Amino acid sequence: MAWNVERFGDVNGEPVVLLHSSGLSGRQWRRLAKRLEALGFSVSVPDLTGHGAAAAWPEPEPFSYRHDVDAFVKVLKAGPRTHVVGHSYGGLIAILAALEVPEAVRSLVLFEPVAMGVLDPQADADAEAELERLHVPWGSAPEQHEAWLRGFVDYWGGVGAWDALREEARAEFRRVGWVVHEEVETLARDKTPRSAYRVIECPVTLITAERSPLAAGRVVGHLGKSLPNARVITLPGVGHMAPLAQADLVNDLIVSALGSQDPRN
Repeated sequence: MAWNVERFGDVNGEPVVLLHSSGLSGRQWRRLAKRLEALGFSVSVPDLTGHGAAAAWPEPEPFSYRHDVDAFVKVLKAGPRTHVVGHSYGGLIAILAALEVPEAVRSLVLFEPVAMGVLDPQADADAEAELERLHVPWGSAPEQHEAWLRGFVDYWGGVGAWDALREEARAEFRRVGWVVHEEVETLARDKTPRSAYRVIECPVTLITAERSPLAAGRVVGHLGKSLPNARVITLPGVGHMAPLAQADLVNDLIVSALGSQDPRN
């Protein structure tokens, strides 16, 4: 199934792709896309499979994060070298695609990519125990789906995050709930080791948040040590959903990271 892609800026500008987090859509990056457009970038903002204006993924047909990785690899192969920005699930898609075609990626800016394969079963046992909260049955009844989505949103956003959402946002999560559930279940089986990421030699900016779940920070820490050209930024006082809740703060960092790249590379 095809992504839906919104484009901003001059097609002759440096290309940037912005990949959203699970359960959201490209609208997450609308403000950033406008800023990058004004700076002369050519910006592509997709709705990933089953999200936003992309075609719905039918329940109960199985889905895997690999669908999005494979789709993005094709995009990268077909175009010029590209800057890629990703948040959470979008960050995972970005870095796994970069593994397959590192020569196609000019730089990566990733806010807590959910590359859980880098976690160590012993050293990160506490973080993996927290993650187990997400692996509960989807069920067959709407109230079971609602309970799963509440657990998912509260895990990443903090207790009460589901109730704090606008009803419009909760309705959208319900609409895409099945594909979100499938993303979570399949990415948990990703076992890409830390050593594999050494082939990504482009500049990588990794951003993590002080108040995020343990696993998110651990992943960023491990990637920061494995990637040969990475820097890690830790944001105090914010959580995993900072790209939405503190959008200007995060967008400033992303714009700075992209602006620091030599366009000749």
